Amino acid sequence: MAMPPVDLSGESSWTEFDAPSLVGASLRFVSGEPEGDRYRVRYFRNAEGALRARIWFGPETEGPPGHAHGGSMAAVMDEVLGLAAWAAGYPIVVGNLNVDFRNLLPLQQVVTVESEILSTSGRKVMVRGRICNGDTVYAEADCLCITIPEQAAAELAGKH
Repeated sequence: MAMPPVDLSGESSWTEFDAPSLVGASLRFVSGEPEGDRYRVRYFRNAEGALRARIWFGPETEGPPGHAHGGSMAAVMDEVLGLAAWAAGYPIVVGNLNVDFRNLLPLQQVVTVESEILSTSGRKVMVRGRICNGDTVYAEADCLCITIPEQAAAELAGKH
């Protein structure tokens, strides 16, 4: 039985962001089934240009009864925070991801993933993010991203 449509609209000041055109098929794990029962994702940039995602955690992400598995939340953080670096002009791979789980995330609700580029130094790009809904924070993460050579970036994005 197919799940009903999900409203992944962003805030009125956000503009839609075409993530697949930037990084290609590397978004398959989280974003690969836009109408599936695992995740549904839509990307935006806020008024300041920072990446935002609206994400629905479906029944296939279940861990504790009725709630998203921590691994599903970590996978979302990996994709969104890595993509935030790409969207800021840094072709990267994730080198380290530290996730702090704050609250159980109920299934089948739409949440926001916020991201912020904290710093850059040499090949290192530090990104911070959080999964939230209003004042409720479900997870926070710090992500160390490592820039990759241009050829490798093209291959990852499927743009040989």
